[in-house]
Amino acid sequence: MTQTPDLLRDAIRTIADYPKPGILFRDITTLLGNARAFRRAVDELVQPFAGDKIDQVAGIEARGFILGGAVAHQLSSGFVPIRKKGKLPHKAVSIAYSLEYGLDEMEMHEDAVKPGERVILIDDLIATGGTAEAAVKLLKSIGAEVVAACFVIDLPDLGGRKRIEALNVPVRTLIAFDGH
Repeated sequence: MTQTPDLLRDAIRTIADYPKPGILFRDITTLLGNARAFRRAVDELVQPFAGDKIDQVAGIEARGFILGGAVAHQLSSGFVPIRKKGKLPHKAVSIAYSLEYGLDEMEMHEDAVKPGERVILIDDLIATGGTAEAAVKLLKSIGAEVVAACFVIDLPDLGGRKRIEALNVPVRTLIAFDGH
């Protein structure tokens, strides 16, 4: 049987110099298109929480929607989309966060999570951690207990894991790539 890290690593396409020179973009669309790798990734994300009461799985737009929806299904939990500003139809709460070249905002419906609900945050990759940090703060601002932040890929050289752990949220990743 192929080991999980090898199966996942082999299923991820690396694109050099995207979106700018010097960046190695880790593209999980090839993992999503590989039924065996996709299933294994979802199973590995679910495994530590099987049997625990997880009320909601929050996914960050857009790849976090795909992974988070599958994880929520496996855990019999609800799913909460965390979206870019202006994409949700009902009253939303939002948070601004820093990007490399300015600010952005993300939001979620104000009634998506009830105070005290246990939530897992899911996205495809953690790099600098700015987006995930904002999502954790957004969830906590409406009273969620963020049980963990989970990612398929960690880019440990960029320090994102430490930013999330500094918020007292455990981080789970399945594989790591050196560099950025």
